[in-house]
This record gives sequence, C-alpha cells and structure tokens, in this order.
Amino acid sequence: MPGESSALGAPEKLARTGVPGRLLEAATRLFAQQGFESTSVQEVVEAAGVTKGAMYHYFGSKDDLLYEIYHRVLSVQMERLEKLLSGDGSYAERVHAAAADVVMTSIANLDDTVIFFRSMHMLGTEKQALVRAERRRYHERFREVISDGQAAGEFRTDVPADLVVDYYFGAVHHLGIWYRRKGRLSGRKVAEHYGDMLISSLRTQSPLAKT
Repeated sequence: MPGESSALGAPEKLARTGVPGRLLEAATRLFAQQGFESTSVQEVVEAAGVTKGAMYHYFGSKDDLLYEIYHRVLSVQMERLEKLLSGDGSYAERVHAAAADVVMTSIANLDDTVIFFRSMHMLGTEKQALVRAERRRYHERFREVISDGQAAGEFRTDVPADLVVDYYFGAVHHLGIWYRRKGRLSGRKVAEHYGDMLISSLRTQSPLAKT
C-alpha cells in the first residue's frame, strides 16, 4: 500500500563473482570513469586481472559487456516484478510495491543503469533490438496489471495504461541524472514517494480525474 516498500525486501547491488563478474565489475567502473567509447578491451582485462583470451571466452566483444551490464539488472527487475504482481493484495498494493521496487533496484545498481542509458546507442543493431524487447516485456507486464486494476474499478480509466507506464518509467530512467547516494532522501524514501505518486494519480478519486 502507499507508504510501504517492496515486500521482497530492499534489493542489493548485484553480486559479481568469478572471471565474468570481475570483467563486468571492471568494465562498469571504467565505462563510468572514461565512457564506453573511450575504454579499450585491453584496459578492461588489465583492470580485471585476466587475459584477453579469458574475456573472449565469456564475452565476444566490448558490446557484450555493455549489454550484460544492463541485462543482468533488468533480469533481476523482471523476476522481482513477477513475484510482486503475482502476490496477494489489491491492485494498488501490488502496483505500489512494484513501482517502488524498480526504483530501489535501479538505485542499488545506479552506475550500471546510467552507463547503459548513456551508451546504449553505441550497441550494434542486434543488441539494441534485444534490449528493447526485454524492456518492452517488463513494461507490458507492468501495464497489464494497471489495465486489470482499471477493469476492476480500482483505478481511473480516463488515462490509457500505456501512457501511465511511459510517464512513470520516463521518471525512473532519469534517476541517474539527479539522485545522489549521500543526498537528503534515501533510496527507499525516494522509492516510496515514487510509488505514492503513481498510486495517487491512478486512484479513481484523484483530483486529476475530475478535470
């Protein structure tokens, strides 16, 4: 319900172990410091303490590293979304939990998310298509439960669910521009505020619905 965070508990930054994990950790750090285009494969493998041969055993190219950085975050978000939306509670409670959760997972892995959105256009056509398809599946699942809440009379119906989803995730994707870990608001508090605002805008008694 509004004011409460995810029933799954606060997400943590993705653990990265073994050679693939070390490569992803090094790539994330270097891409954040220098930019994707300015970072060489040699720099990544040296920072990870592995050989180029070891890297190419797991990742076919620098593009693959960039793709995997974001893919892992989105995969976790999708898994958590399914659990939250399939749980008990009203539509408002489940949507609030899911809305807060995507904010918390994004903040927990903020460097990964920021790097990807800053550099996605540098991926090859095939990788870009894969990412767009994965994001679309996430957004469609989110939209589905909002549509169900509208059909059940719990949410206002004068605004299309597609527009609600586009508006909300537009705000989520901009977290990296302004959020600071040492800022006045914790990640959990930001997540709760985002969830509260979304549910307030969806409720049938929302003042917006009367205009």
